[in-house]
Amino acid sequence: MALKKHIPNLITLLNLASGLIALVYAFETNLQMAFFWVCMGIFFDFWDGFFARIFKAQSPIGLQLDSLADMVTSGVVPGVAMFQLLVNINDMHEEYNLAAENNYMGILPYFGFIITLASCYRLAKFNVDSRQTDSFIGLPTPANALFIMSLPIILHHTGGEGWIFESLSNPYVLVGISLLSAYMLNAEIPLFSLKVKYFNWEHNKTQFIFLIVSVLLLFFFQYLGIPLIILFYVVLSALTNKFSKAQ
Repeated sequence: MALKKHIPNLITLLNLASGLIALVYAFETNLQMAFFWVCMGIFFDFWDGFFARIFKAQSPIGLQLDSLADMVTSGVVPGVAMFQLLVNINDMHEEYNLAAENNYMGILPYFGFIITLASCYRLAKFNVDSRQTDSFIGLPTPANALFIMSLPIILHHTGGEGWIFESLSNPYVLVGISLLSAYMLNAEIPLFSLKVKYFNWEHNKTQFIFLIVSVLLLFFFQYLGIPLIILFYVVLSALTNKFSKAQ
């Protein structure tokens, strides 16, 4: 019985381990592998809470451990990834034989770490905010991490062409995304939780609708579907809140 109580924390540590591996790849500018390991970390992050409820092993240590692991996987790694995107803009243009941008190796790439700072603040608020037991206030750090980490993958699959490549290889657009990310993480916007407590439609219809649409977006848009899923998550939350108030 005592062993069961340690299983959720062990899964949380797997989240942290995934984040550390992702961080190594991010420092090596292998952002595709960093994306994969962030996804692994978020996978473990989902299941640690599930098993904590199943085994009735929820604890203050588990709460703090979860946030510390998220800080690495969903906070530090996206900040490093954005830093690397900004640093390597010229190399990205040269790869596709395009005109190089100006040298932005000044202070600009460090704006990527705004994501990390905002993630840290968001996680600290979450731990002391009693309103966020069954839902979220502001974009959860894992969702934000998926959004940020999908950008280099989308860039890679554009082949250096089109308005998507032009936008995501523009340093000012990337800085703007970083600032928007920091705002969304800490905005007073209620968002529904993705955690499923009861396996039935009545209690989880919003989550099931979100899951179905997410699968469709990934099927039709592939990697581009990831930021669309995050956008749909925010929009669906707003509609759900509006409908709940109307009732």
